[in-house]
Amino acid sequence: MADKQAFFDLINEGNKTKGEAITLGAAMLDGETVTNALVKIPLKTLNRHGLIAGATGTGKTKTLQVLAENLSEKGIPVLLMDMKGDLSGIAQPSPGHPKIDERHEKIGIPFDAKKFPVEILSLSDQKGVRLRATVSEFGPVLLSRILQVSETQAGIISVIFKYCDDNKLPLLDLKDFKKILQYSTNEGKKEFADNYGRISPASTGAILRRVVALEQQGADLFFGEKSFDTDDLLRVDENGMGYINIVRLTDIQDRPNLFSTFMLCLLAEIYSTFPEQGDSGRPELVIFIDEAHLIFNEASRALINQIESIVKLIRSKGVGLYFVTQNPTDVPDAVLSQLGLKVQHALRAFTAKDRKAIKLTAENYPLSKYYKTSEVLTSLGIGEALVTALNEKGIPTPLAATMLRAPMSRMDVLEEDELKEVLDASTLIKKYNKEVDRESAYELLNEKIEAAEKEEVKRKVREENEAIERSSSRSSSKSRSRRSTRQNPFVKVLTSPTVIRSVLGILGKMLR
Repeated sequence: MADKQAFFDLINEGNKTKGEAITLGAAMLDGETVTNALVKIPLKTLNRHGLIAGATGTGKTKTLQVLAENLSEKGIPVLLMDMKGDLSGIAQPSPGHPKIDERHEKIGIPFDAKKFPVEILSLSDQKGVRLRATVSEFGPVLLSRILQVSETQAGIISVIFKYCDDNKLPLLDLKDFKKILQYSTNEGKKEFADNYGRISPASTGAILRRVVALEQQGADLFFGEKSFDTDDLLRVDENGMGYINIVRLTDIQDRPNLFSTFMLCLLAEIYSTFPEQGDSGRPELVIFIDEAHLIFNEASRALINQIESIVKLIRSKGVGLYFVTQNPTDVPDAVLSQLGLKVQHALRAFTAKDRKAIKLTAENYPLSKYYKTSEVLTSLGIGEALVTALNEKGIPTPLAATMLRAPMSRMDVLEEDELKEVLDASTLIKKYNKEVDRESAYELLNEKIEAAEKEEVKRKVREENEAIERSSSRSSSKSRSRRSTRQNPFVKVLTSPTVIRSVLGILGKMLR
């Protein structure tokens, strides 16, 4: 009993907050919930990023749902990457259940069923607000990293962007980029060589093949206009609740490069446009990335470096990033070292490799005299997790095996009519779902090439006409020359030697 009281005091002291906080649940000791030993996360520390990990079926998605709901309730907007398609139910209240009531009685907090304001977003042809960005917004550096090109090819991409800037050629979609690539080594070869240096057709061909590979993953749907304004992620409804923006990604699970492209573009745009927050006391936006291993598994070293840089810097913009994955080892060490909140659901030890992973995972958590972490990790039930966060002073809270509270909204997908209701109420669909294909590099280059071809035709016709005129002039000159040298027969007779001698003889006789 003394140990239990000491544990109760430790948890409550470690989770004491002066400002606003989110309650995740109640701590557990020896498999039993310690009622009112509440595990809390101060809003002030939620821009310090976090990790939700655990084996399949242990409750990771429900933990994500609980965090999103509580943030929304505090007026903080949320962005969710919904890989499995089971988060749209947040738009409807929970129907409740006796087991939920029992869970909350153990925790020591009441259960309140509630729905939340939801916006459905889409990267593909699925129903929802279309997310797009232009090639120009990516810039040459980020585009080069997405395409995973060589240093030489990255230099060519920089030259392409510079040429488009100098000549006011908007790069909006991938067909614009492909067109300028082709132009640089064909019709515009001399122009590029004179102003920017010679560009190798072999290099542009290699870049073009990578662009085509990206297109095959569906990127042609993502690149274009109208570009999504990241400020639209920061909306709150008329009741002061933050919007939960759900990106439906169920149809791109097998296209990790597209997912990585979207995430990098989004994070880079947020970092470049959001103002510095300093110590504001609460985050501006919290992003949850489900199935986070899809970003890291097939990413190049350059791409991972870019992600690591953004994770380190975006905190100052008031943005928290939360990675949801099966094993903490799915996330690079450089990213893990930046995380303030860790929610670790159960891990399964079926193989020697699994046991080794569990041992490494246990070493990432604070030491506790109340738990043998490696054993707890394999004995946690569904909806239970080891939790450590940061208190308001930035100090890790005591490690606590936690009975997590249940989501206030429905733990299921929306029906078709319910989804239609959400989409019909959306103001963003009206703003972003009208496709725009204004005049850009593709059209302008085609016009330029067409004008050059017409000018070339005119030049050839002009040259041919001049050649005909020169030929005609030469013929006329020769004809005149021949006419001028042909003698009149009468003149020819008068100027003959016989006539001249006769005339001279007559003149001589007359003079004598």
